[in-house]
Amino acid sequence: MRVLVLGGGGREHALVWKLRQSPRVTDLFACPGNAGIAQMAETVQLSLDDPNALAQFAIENRIDLTFAGPEAPLVAGVGDMFGARLLHLFGPGKAQARLEGSKVYAKKLMRELGIPTAEFEVFADATKAIEYARAANRPLVVKADGLAAGKGVIVCDGPAEAEDAIRQIMVDQAFGAAGKEIVIEERLEGEEATLMFFLDGRTSAPMLPSQDHKRRDEGDAGPNTGGMGCYAPVPAVPEALVAEVQQGVVAPILEALDLRGIPYKGVLYVGLMLTREGYRVLEFNVRFGDPEAQTVLPLLESDLVDVATTVIDGGLYRLKPRWSSQKALTVVLASGGYPGSYETGKVIEGLEDAAKVPGVVVFHAGTAERDGQIVTAGGRVLNVTAVGETHAEAAKRAYEAVSKIHFEGMYYRRDIGWRVISKEQA
Repeated sequence: MRVLVLGGGGREHALVWKLRQSPRVTDLFACPGNAGIAQMAETVQLSLDDPNALAQFAIENRIDLTFAGPEAPLVAGVGDMFGARLLHLFGPGKAQARLEGSKVYAKKLMRELGIPTAEFEVFADATKAIEYARAANRPLVVKADGLAAGKGVIVCDGPAEAEDAIRQIMVDQAFGAAGKEIVIEERLEGEEATLMFFLDGRTSAPMLPSQDHKRRDEGDAGPNTGGMGCYAPVPAVPEALVAEVQQGVVAPILEALDLRGIPYKGVLYVGLMLTREGYRVLEFNVRFGDPEAQTVLPLLESDLVDVATTVIDGGLYRLKPRWSSQKALTVVLASGGYPGSYETGKVIEGLEDAAKVPGVVVFHAGTAERDGQIVTAGGRVLNVTAVGETHAEAAKRAYEAVSKIHFEGMYYRRDIGWRVISKEQA
């Protein structure tokens, strides 16, 4: 089987790594890939913004199965383009991808279906939004409607911060057209968790729960990022809660989209806040999370190709994905200044030594090759993932590997998994 992976980050490196383990895969391509992916797959330099060119490449190169890694191509309709040409793509179409492409759409659908979520209002006028924030006089969250590379959510302690966030998104247009509309919602308190599901249009199968660390700094402080680390599974999300979310969130979404003639096939990411009153849905993503994929995929014992083809064929009820009983933890190594401005082109040292640590895989996120050396090429540069019998063991291995890597300005959190490890030690 000839397989293509769209994307060039840590999530896509994890997908390529997992697909390489499948005996069904004979040839593997990645577009555009990165320095790490290039060691496992043939890289292709095409724009992810051009679904037609991607589909044409798949036809000309006899691609049997394509995985869409990032959200932008899905929101742009790459799934529909491939489907129209009878090409198999693991991921939803443009209409279904609105669950991530528009936070306004997702929140309104949750309200319509009675899915537990934070109370919210939608605004297309900055003045009215500011008036609302001032009148609310409580902690709020301000969200840009469209895609903003994981940075369009601003958590605010009070009206002044909310007003600044509104001006940043709607007036200063920090995220461009993504900020034409915004969602302002109550700020929930609790522990965050991620539940990802395989969906085949009518049936769903849960993956192991994971917990991303979105804040840049230790102690969950600092600005929101695309994710600074992750661990799985999450004891705070027992099987009973997984089943509750599957029935109370995923099943209604599946049914509603199927009734509208747009059955959902692929991965649905459900971001949760575990409050004292029960779970609340924070957001949907229409693909594997990043760095959740790097953490969860090493624990998947089933062949990913088998899972994907079963999803596409609508036969998920016949297949129950198998999962390891081990624990996994990922530490993100970022460029200094991320998620703000940062420099690239810094030489990365110690990758081979890090990969020798037992149970460790180093996934490349923002890297490139220059003059025979691996250099930084993004804000999140590397994902160091380790597997162990306990979360503490996984963390020890991950940080041992991290200690062997160096590049100028390298920044990472030293407390990934602190909640679960403290519970283990207690």
